[in-house]
Amino acid sequence: MAELTKYQRSIVKNYYDNLDTALLQRLGEQVTDLYLAEGKKREKVWTSVVGSLTKLGVPQKRIDTVRQSDDARKLATLLQELLAKD
Repeated sequence: MAELTKYQRSIVKNYYDNLDTALLQRLGEQVTDLYLAEGKKREKVWTSVVGSLTKLGVPQKRIDTVRQSDDARKLATLLQELLAKD
């Protein structure tokens, strides 16, 4: 693999520096999608939400609790907690 240029390294560094912010924004969008989703679409959104929460470092027990409740309000509460920490 070729070496990255200084410009490319700065882009990669900025991406990882801002990854948590991007994941939190994405999770906020997923909360909205979850409120509106029904049926199979809802399951697909939940799968995506679980992935986002895992990447954010939320403990698996907490993820399981929110997922089993199937309640978008509980997810929104968790998002508010994560935003408060950030």
